[in-house]
Amino acid sequence: MDISITVIDKNEESVVMELPTDMSLKLMEVLKGEGYPILATCGGMALCATCHVQVLAGYENLAEAQDQELDMLDTIPNLTDTSRLACQIPVNENLNGAVIKVLAEDNI
Repeated sequence: MDISITVIDKNEESVVMELPTDMSLKLMEVLKGEGYPILATCGGMALCATCHVQVLAGYENLAEAQDQELDMLDTIPNLTDTSRLACQIPVNENLNGAVIKVLAEDNI
């Protein structure tokens, strides 16, 4: 099954992406692969916050952030009420229709 998400970059430009859900990918891997400024320094272990995103739509459909992600989010200066680490968001049907703003490079 494919899903559709909208990604907004730092210039407020948006791109609609069609993503497969059968590859066990995390949102971080997709964004990095598409050239967004995701460093993923920790390799997706929720230890660096270089994959910080804001979920503008669809936040309520995502699984709750776990303690390790919440601890890392607490260190981010530009934290929002809907901030998440893209490395902790699986590309699955829960992400369908989401609107994601990439904030990662603001942390670097």
